[in-house]
Amino acid sequence: MTEKMTALLATLARTTTFDEAATATLRAMLATADEALRTSPFAARGKLLRAMAHLRPADGYRQLTVVEHAPEPSDEEEPESAPEPEAAPSYLPSATAWRWVAEHRCAVSIDVQLRQVKPHAQNVGALVQKGIAGEPFNSKESRQRLLGRQATHVHALPLRMPGGSIDGMISLEANCRPAMGRDFIWLACTERLQLLADLAAPYLAALPLGPVAASAADEFLPVIGPTMASTVEMLRVFAQQEETILLSGPTGAGKSRLARWCKEQSRRKGGAFESLDLVTVPEDLQMAELFGWKRGAFTGALRDNSGYVARAQGGTLFIDEVDKLSMRAQAGLLHLLEERSYRPLGEGAGERRADVRFLVGTNTDLHRKVQEGRFREDLYYRINVLPIKVPPLDARADEIPLWAAYMLERRHRETCPDGTSRLDPEAHRALVQHRWPGNLRQLDNIVRRAYTLALLSHGAAPREVLLHAEHVERALDYEASGAPRSPTELLQEAAQSFVLAASQREGGLDLDLGDAFKGFVLGAAIVELGSREDAFRLFGRGALVESRNHYKTLKRELEKVEALYRALGQEGRFPFRALLDG
Repeated sequence: MTEKMTALLATLARTTTFDEAATATLRAMLATADEALRTSPFAARGKLLRAMAHLRPADGYRQLTVVEHAPEPSDEEEPESAPEPEAAPSYLPSATAWRWVAEHRCAVSIDVQLRQVKPHAQNVGALVQKGIAGEPFNSKESRQRLLGRQATHVHALPLRMPGGSIDGMISLEANCRPAMGRDFIWLACTERLQLLADLAAPYLAALPLGPVAASAADEFLPVIGPTMASTVEMLRVFAQQEETILLSGPTGAGKSRLARWCKEQSRRKGGAFESLDLVTVPEDLQMAELFGWKRGAFTGALRDNSGYVARAQGGTLFIDEVDKLSMRAQAGLLHLLEERSYRPLGEGAGERRADVRFLVGTNTDLHRKVQEGRFREDLYYRINVLPIKVPPLDARADEIPLWAAYMLERRHRETCPDGTSRLDPEAHRALVQHRWPGNLRQLDNIVRRAYTLALLSHGAAPREVLLHAEHVERALDYEASGAPRSPTELLQEAAQSFVLAASQREGGLDLDLGDAFKGFVLGAAIVELGSREDAFRLFGRGALVESRNHYKTLKRELEKVEALYRALGQEGRFPFRALLDG
């Protein structure tokens, strides 16, 4: 064993990328497991299949390297060339294995046929006393995937870093049906395998991922810079699976766009795509919005509502800001993900089947919320199978000019469909040098504002628009101080925007559409406070709440907001649909 570790250490010292180091480590671990197999009772019937290195630190999945097992030939056999790692990863981890490895910091083996999980730890006795020495392997998707690639036994080991974190795992897969219900070979070689994993872990975490081929942009993801290339390629692989993808990252970084892009890369590209932003849904309506309701199921349910899951049937559902779910709704989502079934509120006995691919988004640290008792641990591990961290725009400076050009072209096309637009080099420089705490959403606002300022000098929208640095800098000046602006200042700016929108449309806009302000205020207050009643009381309308007339008033005001979005051709961006339907 000392010789094997010395040889691996010498190889790791020469590697320059994660994939090189992972391949060397996996081959050494497969050789160690093969030695244990040859001296076991299963030597004649067992077969090691492959090993995988999963690098997934706290900020999301980064890399997956696969090495297929090629046993050393006997003296009579011609040696075969060493297998190359798969160019495109197609093997996904077991959520159950990762949960055990991450939570208990020990190796774990899975008997896929019997659906049994067994830990391999020095403190296994303590785990038994706590009643958590094992758990059923109930993930239908993982089990079918493993059996589909002939894996009857899986062994997963943590990648333990010197600082104490678990930044991934290494898994080995084998086929041996006669070993069903028995220990197979893992007990005999776990200690040696873990030593190799511990030796390699610092290299795997520190080495760069290596060059990534440039990804082709498309209408759903029009900009892919070098910084995002590896993330997009990993996401492309994940998109083709059925497991839940967790997209984490700051607000406005593009999670919703990536979710829709994933749908278009998946086998469900021809199906529906539904996006539920939980920020806009009060806690008491979360279950109803997800699963739908029957008329009369609760106060205010004046008609049937199919719900997001039903509308996404056969397609994809993106649930954004999942951290906003109440504990009750978290339990409902967990049941939906595990059983693929649900029941609309107010419906009788029986459940409906959910043929839906789930994508989940968050801008917070879900693991910290688990530790604080504000997010269910079992749900966290259920949605954290394929985590992808979307970096903020400030960390993707190479994309800023490209996104700005795309946003400018899109905005100009709304006014002049056959026109052209561009930014001069100084405008590019001004954008790149600015900080973007609001990410892509803030950049879009600045580009639109700069575009409006450019139009003011023309009096009408020209066919060709060129944004100069002065337009960008004036647009940025509105945010330069960072000090809160008064409602009157913001209303004045909104009025100017309304006038500009009216001037760019044949026949203008109906002035009555300006009455939508009350609806915007009420909608924003309900989202902020989580309660219709509290929102009305905040603005001195408690009497409406007492007489139960606030529902009618809210509906009337939100319909004005919806009418404004419709008049501007932005129906799909109406933010208060859940409140209006409820």
